[in-house]
Amino acid sequence: MTQSNTPLSPLPLSHLSEVQQRVMSTSQLRALGVAPARIAEQCRAGGTWQLMLPGVYLLRPGTPTSQERLHGALLYAGRRDADEAMITGMAALALYGFSTATPLMSLEFIDVLVARTRRLRSTGCVRLVRAHALPASLQITGLPVAPVARAVADAVAQLADAKAVRALLTEAVRGGHCEPAILVRELNDTRLLDLPHVVGAVDSLLAEGRALSEGRLYEVVRGNRLPEPLWNVDLRLPGGPHLGGVDAYWPEQAVAVELDTRAPRQDDDARWSASVRKREHLERLGITVVHITPRKLRESPDQQAVVIRTALMAAVDREPAAYVVVLPR
Repeated sequence: MTQSNTPLSPLPLSHLSEVQQRVMSTSQLRALGVAPARIAEQCRAGGTWQLMLPGVYLLRPGTPTSQERLHGALLYAGRRDADEAMITGMAALALYGFSTATPLMSLEFIDVLVARTRRLRSTGCVRLVRAHALPASLQITGLPVAPVARAVADAVAQLADAKAVRALLTEAVRGGHCEPAILVRELNDTRLLDLPHVVGAVDSLLAEGRALSEGRLYEVVRGNRLPEPLWNVDLRLPGGPHLGGVDAYWPEQAVAVELDTRAPRQDDDARWSASVRKREHLERLGITVVHITPRKLRESPDQQAVVIRTALMAAVDREPAAYVVVLPR
């Protein structure tokens, strides 16, 4: 390395990446034996270094690259370990490869997720996002990055356009980056579900997620040659009350499959209680309810087929179920 892009030091730098050798903090430079006077000299007019952010230096002239900006933002946040600070928001989504994310070089701000207790302010291109508890980060191109759901929520927090919000949420689900319920839980935890343009996008997201899960359920049943059920039906007692809807029902075996596509909302406790009561009522009538989550359908479809097949085979050893009326939903 030459004087124009790294400090002169007897200490080896081979353990650092090229970007880390070009972007360093004051403490890193001092640890390498570079005196404050040398730092100031190199950053003067005509010098070969430049101050990127308070306490963070680019050891070369010219415009910082995207990777240099990201490393500089993390150094400014004082990262000592992978889960003390992490890239989030639109910058994180760009690293995940979202087509709907703003390209890194076009971003005015880089969002960095830090603990709420950190005494630090947003400055320059760094916009701090605070959390009560930091999630476990993922490593992308050697950088700690917030999980997709958290990154999406932090990006949505900066958007006022419903169409842009819907595009991000849809790509997160269709691209297989995360389940709708996990994404909506994050939006709820970050208090974004109080915003009308976000609520509208979430309703579309949940419909999208349910359609994907139903499609996977069809593939599980037909791909594993299970008996064809009645799809998306309502169950009622003859002349009696409505028992609830199920996603698939085998009347001869009295087996029902219910997809849990709920997402945390303000009325989630009430919805969950109603779902439990429905399931318990059906089971008291002798109907076996197989409860499947979208995640299980996506990650272990063959195992879910085994669960359904087992429930169908076990029907011969059970007492006959009460007669119910089946209506299209």
